[in-house]
Amino acid sequence: MKTILIIEDQPDMRGNIATILEMEGYAVLEAADGRTGLEAALEEKPDLILCDVMMPGMDGHQVLDELRRQPSIAGTPFIFLTARGEKHDLRQGMNLGADDYLTKPASASDLLNAISARLEREQKRRASFDPDFSSPKPLESLGLTQREAEVLLWVAQGKSNLEIANILGAAENTIKVHLRHLFEKLGADNRHALTFIALEKLAV
Repeated sequence: MKTILIIEDQPDMRGNIATILEMEGYAVLEAADGRTGLEAALEEKPDLILCDVMMPGMDGHQVLDELRRQPSIAGTPFIFLTARGEKHDLRQGMNLGADDYLTKPASASDLLNAISARLEREQKRRASFDPDFSSPKPLESLGLTQREAEVLLWVAQGKSNLEIANILGAAENTIKVHLRHLFEKLGADNRHALTFIALEKLAV
C-alpha cells in the first residue's frame, strides 16, 4: 500500500482529499501546516507528498526546499496544490524541484491521475535508470540554448505547452517556437522522441 502525505492548512480541503485517497486504497497521513508536514515526511518517508503552497509559518516552497536537502527523502514525488492565479508561486515551486501541480479545487479524477502518473514514473525510475531533472544544464550539450534546454527538461517530464509556459513565465506561442527549434536541432519527429533523447542525457 502506497502512503501519501497531505500538507494542507484548510481542514475541509485536507479532509476531502484524504477521503478520496483512502477510498482508492492509499494510506494517508495528514499535516495541518508546513512544519508538521516536514516532520511527518522525515519520520514516515511517504511515497508521495501533496502540499499546499500558501500556508502560515512555513509555506510550501520552504517545505519543498528543505525536503530536497534531505538525502533520505530528496527524491520523493512532490505535487503542489495551488490556488488559481498563483503563476509566480507555481514557477518558483517548479524551479525548486516540484514534480507537478494541481489547481485547487482539483477534481477527484485529476487528483488520482496525477498521483498515479507520478508513482508510476517513480517506480520506473527506480527499476531502470535515474534521470536527474534538477537542472537543464546537461541538455545544453546537445547544442541547445539555455531556454531550449529548459523547455526540453519539462517536455521530458510530460508537461504540456501551456504548463511549460506557466512554469517558465512565457507565452504559449513562444514555447511552440522553442519546440520547433528542438525538433529541428535534435532530428525528432514528436514529443516522445524528444523525451527519449532528454532522458538519455539526464540519466545518471
